[in-house]
Amino acid sequence: MKAFEKFTGLIAPMDRANVDTDQIIPKQFLKSIKRTGFGDNLFDAWRYLDEGLMNKSPNERRINHDFVLNQSQYQGASILLARTNFGCGSSREHAVWALQEYGFTCVIAPAFADIFYNNCFKNGLLPIALKENIVSSLFEEIAASADSYCLEVDLQEQRVTKPDGTALTFEIAPERKASLLSGLDEIGKTLLRQADIKAFEEQHTKAQPWLFTDHS
Repeated sequence: MKAFEKFTGLIAPMDRANVDTDQIIPKQFLKSIKRTGFGDNLFDAWRYLDEGLMNKSPNERRINHDFVLNQSQYQGASILLARTNFGCGSSREHAVWALQEYGFTCVIAPAFADIFYNNCFKNGLLPIALKENIVSSLFEEIAASADSYCLEVDLQEQRVTKPDGTALTFEIAPERKASLLSGLDEIGKTLLRQADIKAFEEQHTKAQPWLFTDHS
């Protein structure tokens, strides 16, 4: 998992509540357990006008130019702004993979579904929960902006800074913050204790050798 760094990114406003994981990455694209290959089908039913099929490239698809991610001013966005209960529905981890591969580093919403929220931290995607009125004001400011609307995201300081310099603070559990900043998921943290694990195994083998004897 890549360590999270402070960055300034373009924000894409997706003014929808209760976006579920099947809308984020539809079920027909879940046949792979690799963490790559999902970005082209992020929000597939909304980004395209034709049916989404496996192994069909975006160049072969009919683009829905009304969908926010297909609009020129939001190309290259790394922050997604959404409404409440983002990531509800099934527990598919592929939803986070698709968002990341598309290019998103951070998702901002008033609230997230629990399983999706947990999956974000397992994969290095930062979910930021801000109050609903603040999220609404961001949508309004983006709509009124003549230029690209960018935010600075500083996880260390737990701060999002708007173009006018206004700082918005957010809450995050200390252990989750540490994991993102270090780039360590559960497996990575476990591997840091390899020496301790080896020492325990050796001690356990000596204390109860009969458990490790081949009785076949």
